[in-house]
Amino acid sequence: MTQPIVRIQNLKKSFGSLEVLKDVDLEVTKGEVVVILGPSGSGKSTLLRCINRLEEPTGGHIWFEDVEITDPKTNINDVREHIGMVFQSFNLFPHLTAKGNVMLAQRKVLRRDKAEADRIAVEQLVKVGLGDRADYYPAQLSGGQQQRVAIARALAMDPHVMLFDEVTSALDPELVRGVLDVMKALAAGGMTMLVVTHEMGFARDVASRVVFMDEGVICEQGTPEEVFDHPKSDRTKDFLGHIR
Repeated sequence: MTQPIVRIQNLKKSFGSLEVLKDVDLEVTKGEVVVILGPSGSGKSTLLRCINRLEEPTGGHIWFEDVEITDPKTNINDVREHIGMVFQSFNLFPHLTAKGNVMLAQRKVLRRDKAEADRIAVEQLVKVGLGDRADYYPAQLSGGQQQRVAIARALAMDPHVMLFDEVTSALDPELVRGVLDVMKALAAGGMTMLVVTHEMGFARDVASRVVFMDEGVICEQGTPEEVFDHPKSDRTKDFLGHIR
């Protein structure tokens, strides 16, 4: 049995009186691509943000590579070095070039020297199809290109897991494919990924497992074929019925 790289047990998260996550249990093994689906407000993004403690859980436990990150004694910054996250908004620094954005955290967090950070930045930009845009500033790039720079920035940190939080939802439809192609290539290369998305084609083609959430709980999970073609939960059936 492969040891899970991420293990979540009885996870709870409330904002005041609003319960967003209710006793969520989830395990992710190395190399898995877990796609999390569900309606807006179901807790998907909050779950992702709890995994690197951008949101502090109200209760429950999360382990990452056998380190309990919900333990107050754990240095979360050490753990975050191994967890890449890409957001809906690109969060690039406008005054830095694409390469400068990919170099920054390498220099500040990993303490890489300038030459090494430069080499790795160029390498990762090539990987996401932007080798010819290294010296462009964010304002000179399309939204899809900016999102690919954000992915390159996360990959430059050598993450063991990548978290993608609705990374295509702010993009024009014609720009979505380039970002999804990069994510497909990462999956094919064995990257462990948790992906919150509304892109059903991506979920069907790339996911090892699909998790369907609603109202703060996991209603159903299984292979893409199980969830899309033979859903068991009425709530899953209803959701899929509305998006087909």
